[in-house]
Amino acid sequence: MSRTVSLVLVDPSGGLLGQLPPFTVELPWWQDSTEVVAGAGVDVTVLRLLHGDRKPPGGHVTYLAMTPGRPAGLLPADADLTPHPLRAAYAEAAGVTASLAWAAGALDRLGLTGLTARQQRTWNLSAIWRFDGPDGTPAAWLKQVPPFFAHEAAVLRLVGGVAPDLVPYVLAAGDEGRTLIAHVPGEDRYGSGPAFRAEVLAALQPVQEHFAGRLDELRAAGVPRLSLDGLPRIAEPYLSQIPGLRELLDGLPDRLAAVDECGLPDTLVHGDLHPGNVIDDGQSFTIVDWGDAAIGNPAFDAVRIPGQPEALAAWAELWPGHDALRAAELLQPVELLRQAVVYDGFLARIEPSEWPYHADDVRRCLQTAVDLAGPDF
Repeated sequence: MSRTVSLVLVDPSGGLLGQLPPFTVELPWWQDSTEVVAGAGVDVTVLRLLHGDRKPPGGHVTYLAMTPGRPAGLLPADADLTPHPLRAAYAEAAGVTASLAWAAGALDRLGLTGLTARQQRTWNLSAIWRFDGPDGTPAAWLKQVPPFFAHEAAVLRLVGGVAPDLVPYVLAAGDEGRTLIAHVPGEDRYGSGPAFRAEVLAALQPVQEHFAGRLDELRAAGVPRLSLDGLPRIAEPYLSQIPGLRELLDGLPDRLAAVDECGLPDTLVHGDLHPGNVIDDGQSFTIVDWGDAAIGNPAFDAVRIPGQPEALAAWAELWPGHDALRAAELLQPVELLRQAVVYDGFLARIEPSEWPYHADDVRRCLQTAVDLAGPDF
């Protein structure tokens, strides 16, 4: 699967220039900018999604992009450049310019000079640039997030104070959700099985045990409580479409009461602990992307990837004196209900042109929750 890409270009002041002829890139993921930047044939920075002809991935995707000059051979373009109150700061030309200038200044103060910024990703949840040295070696990363992920830098510092090797090192943090972090060598572990997942959960457990008695520190850092607020409203349109959803919701109070009886303490939860958010260099690994971090039951992290009983059993042994395995079994469908709430929140806080990224996520999560719940508990 690949993407056909059209780029509508603006200058650094945001003025419309025109559109490049369409071209094809191999990576189908809409948020990935690396091949788009490389394939454009001119110096561009992708700003945001304008529209796509299907749900991601793949298809024909049109982005707004910034370029410093006026390339030859531009096609006419008609794009709505009206400001939107929910638009991310980094989705505007001025915002990107300000972010890169902030990062360059922070790097200079740290003595890291002569680095080149290379755009990696941009979408409604983050914009990411890698800074490479003159020899092409990565040195640092700039990550910018929307306001609802603004606590990520603080969480990285809190976790780094307990387990320095488990998270990226924060070089600097600034306004507008900007964080500059040191390069983490290795590759993500998408597709890893239960054995690796058990390792990750075991590495995180001491951190969660530490913060179980320090919830005030988390609250002071802006870490929100994991929430199911709004679930009835979110689920209501799907009650007639998903058999068993109403029964799952009706039984939710009893299910959550049974979880409380298992005795696990509230603590710091990563919130999106899948193998793709773990960078492994073959000797050690680093957990990244803490924007979904929240205060809640640690079993929510344990059940983020369903269908791995071996990993769950190993994780439960890390919490002696608690019925951790029972809590995980009970929370498996609740985690999917929580994800539905999260995706609904994304849709409410991003501009409509970005909705295709999450268009089916709410329904998918609700359906999966019912599938995992079984007939009773």
